[in-house]
Amino acid sequence: MNLLLLLVGLGLAGASPLEDHKVCQPHSRPWQVHLKGGGVSCSGALINEWWIVTSFDCTPTSYTTIASLGEHDVTVYEGTEQHIYVADVIRHSPYRSPLHSLTLVRLETPARFNKYVQPIPLPSRCPQPGEICHVSGWGSTIPNQYEPSPRLRCITVPVVDDQTCMNTFPEFLFWSPGMVCAGQANTDNCMYDSGSVMVCKGQLQGVRWFSHGCRNPADPTVYTKLCKYIRWINNVMDRYVPTLTTETTPVMMT
Repeated sequence: MNLLLLLVGLGLAGASPLEDHKVCQPHSRPWQVHLKGGGVSCSGALINEWWIVTSFDCTPTSYTTIASLGEHDVTVYEGTEQHIYVADVIRHSPYRSPLHSLTLVRLETPARFNKYVQPIPLPSRCPQPGEICHVSGWGSTIPNQYEPSPRLRCITVPVVDDQTCMNTFPEFLFWSPGMVCAGQANTDNCMYDSGSVMVCKGQLQGVRWFSHGCRNPADPTVYTKLCKYIRWINNVMDRYVPTLTTETTPVMMT
């Protein structure tokens, strides 16, 4: 009876502990980017003032998609946001499974760094089985439920070895050296947000490829193994050097 009264009291106070326990501490992931418009609504990671890393599934559209930085709750104005149009969009070729799932996105104007907007370092090493990582995105964390979350959510996942991951693949999928898997039975293992970001020990190690853990919580989710793509990322950023102009296109948010 006391427990029931406590739950009712929390509900009346506006708290929902059973629903919101995976919501991130607001603005604890200042590199997280919300991409919306041009047919996408998904996540990416800011790696410097100009560039965002995301997945193939989250490929935005130039000058149609808006990158929102400094976000936590995407349904309210918090005064921390920076809304910038996407300019260049470069997908790794050949696209999609079984080879690559990676997209680089250049902003029209550079991000302004502050306590709410900061880049995440690219990996200096590859993640190891057993390593504990953190995944964030604006997606459902409940298997087989795909309603997006208005507030940024965070889960904690262990990296698993490649063979364990391959054993969970359906017949139509093939393993790629550009994959890394994280999550297993009895762990938080679902983040249904294209481009959700995996960070291990302060480095960007993955963006979501396949949400196997959202289909079956016992299966690991597949991420792009970003440590394998450092040369490609640097080459793209060197080729697409932005040029600042005195006039920029204002972003109007409604």
